[in-house]
Amino acid sequence: MIRLQNLYDAEEIFRLVEKNRLRLREWFPWLDSTKTAADVRLLITKALLGHAAGNRFDNVIIADSRIVGLVVFDWINHSNKSAGVKYWIDIDAEGKGILTCAVAELIVIAFNSMGIHRIEIQAATDNAKSCAVAMRLGMRLEGTIRDAEWLYDHYVDHNIYAITKPEWELPNRVLGGFSSPC
Repeated sequence: MIRLQNLYDAEEIFRLVEKNRLRLREWFPWLDSTKTAADVRLLITKALLGHAAGNRFDNVIIADSRIVGLVVFDWINHSNKSAGVKYWIDIDAEGKGILTCAVAELIVIAFNSMGIHRIEIQAATDNAKSCAVAMRLGMRLEGTIRDAEWLYDHYVDHNIYAITKPEWELPNRVLGGFSSPC
């Protein structure tokens, strides 16, 4: 369902960005500087360099043999064994559990293969769909950061959700760490 993105994905990712530009722009500040497939290639190159340095892990989400979104660790702190997740998905793939399963898959990789202890999601307080992903995964709301991000012409507050490896591995969890149809 997820795999490391590569430069060959640039055209397909750019087409998805174009298709979803208006809805993604509400939450992501990078949209206005992503105008061509070459811009996406540059972002992928930076992500791959970050992956090689151990401070990023950018993956595409695959459904029905095509890319439908991204799920990434946009920061990894090895000293504290923590990482932060960001994600987005094509409008046509929404509401099918694909995104929740992709984030869960990333969390399983982090806990089982990367030595990560704590995963965070920061989501705009008004982004109900993004907040719902964190809650479906059993993450706890730890608080709200006021004016956390400048988004084009206004500040956005962020909720911080987190889960630790011991919490993820609680006995009542199933199917890779949470109760889900994945």
